[in-house]
Amino acid sequence: MLVVMLFVLTIVFLIVRITPGDPAAIMLGPDATATEIAALRTNLGLDAPLIKQYTLFLAQLARGDLGNSIFLHRPVTTALYERSEPTLFLTLFTMVIATAIAIPLGILAAYRRDSWIDRGVTTFAMLAASVPSFWLGLLLIQLFAAQLGWLPVAGYGGPDASFTTRLSHLLLPAMALGTGASAIILRSTRSSMLDVLNDQYVRTARSKGMSELRVVIRHALKNALIPIITVLGLTAAALISGAVVTETVFSLPGIGNLVVSAVMRRDYPVIQGALLVIAALYVLFNFCVDMLYLAVDPRVRYQ
Repeated sequence: MLVVMLFVLTIVFLIVRITPGDPAAIMLGPDATATEIAALRTNLGLDAPLIKQYTLFLAQLARGDLGNSIFLHRPVTTALYERSEPTLFLTLFTMVIATAIAIPLGILAAYRRDSWIDRGVTTFAMLAASVPSFWLGLLLIQLFAAQLGWLPVAGYGGPDASFTTRLSHLLLPAMALGTGASAIILRSTRSSMLDVLNDQYVRTARSKGMSELRVVIRHALKNALIPIITVLGLTAAALISGAVVTETVFSLPGIGNLVVSAVMRRDYPVIQGALLVIAALYVLFNFCVDMLYLAVDPRVRYQ
């Protein structure tokens, strides 16, 4: 994990700095003189050699300091913390919707292999994977917000909004993201279940007179969980990093929206901090998935 994070922060540091454009000139505007731009670059440390900037960057990270936002005039950790709630709740709500759609349909498609149910579920998975989330989000806004008026169009509610109000604002973006995310989970569930449904222990369970529901859920699904858990973990990590467009469409004040603003303004500290936090969460999710293997399948522990 440490090696991966060191590699990631090095790549992020270099990419941010070799991207064309001068943040000092952007901050001061088109009327700034060369002297003013040079003074601001010196103040921000942007005129120092890359190796010195990198050393200072690593020293700040060792202290848990992601720097200060150039435009927000506050610590990056504070800005990320303030924007974390919408993104985390959106990820959680999306995973609930995606799992509720994908797991039952994947099990049903595998159990009814080569039937019209299997073909219908597979077609749905292909369509869900093909439809862009932002386009689906616009359709959902048009239907449920503009025409029916059941849900808010965008935003996250006021500062004193209740949890129920927050959820009502997250429902449409979660549906837009969850539909696409369910496709890969559904296909993984179907594939994993097909691998185990014809195994000997499943036939043995049936020969003992167990009900089909118990055979499928307790025996087949339990032994098919490792690939499914892997996909769930990767999907959750990808949602945190990939909900930028959806947050922009629905005007959610999350981390994705913050990153877009930081890129437009060339706010180096915010870009670096956000990418490092997202990468750390991605690595952490993968680590948690590996640990879940031990709880799901005791054979992993022996190996």
